[in-house]
Amino acid sequence: MKLYIKYMVSVRCKAAVQDKLDKLGLHYGTVDLGEVVFKESITPQQQEQLKQELTQLGVELLDHHQGKIIEQVKAVIMKMVLQADSLPNMKNSEYISQQLKRDYTYLANLFSEATGVTIEQSIITHKIERVKELLLYDELNLTEIAHKLNYCSVAHLSGQFKKTTGLTPSFFKQMKHKRRHL
Repeated sequence: MKLYIKYMVSVRCKAAVQDKLDKLGLHYGTVDLGEVVFKESITPQQQEQLKQELTQLGVELLDHHQGKIIEQVKAVIMKMVLQADSLPNMKNSEYISQQLKRDYTYLANLFSEATGVTIEQSIITHKIERVKELLLYDELNLTEIAHKLNYCSVAHLSGQFKKTTGLTPSFFKQMKHKRRHL
């Protein structure tokens, strides 16, 4: 079971939420910024208790409907990254809004309040993970990868890759080859 928490955007918030979960005796697997994954279902009474405890921290438990919307946004982002070369050529915001039939501003605000990152940051993170994957497969060169993921240029992809990972794509690829020879 997964619940989303609004305004949980720092490591201190995460630690405070973990303390509340422990205090209530709730068994959780992971606590990330904006979400808690429980090992087992929690009762409506436990959920209400948790809601009250979290309110004292200045964070809010999102209702089931809002949590479902966040999951839908994440699914659309994954689809956008995995099928980038076959999607219509439009802005990310337009595509997400169209897919979920909701106002993008509402989706963006809800998503960032719950996860601590913007939709665009999430898209970039997923795209860079996909770039890493494609580089490791070694089937496509960087130009082909940039085209496949709808980057306007190899330079843009390389810049985003370096900003996100601290490495250039070519150095990342070299690291893979060096690991094989060890």
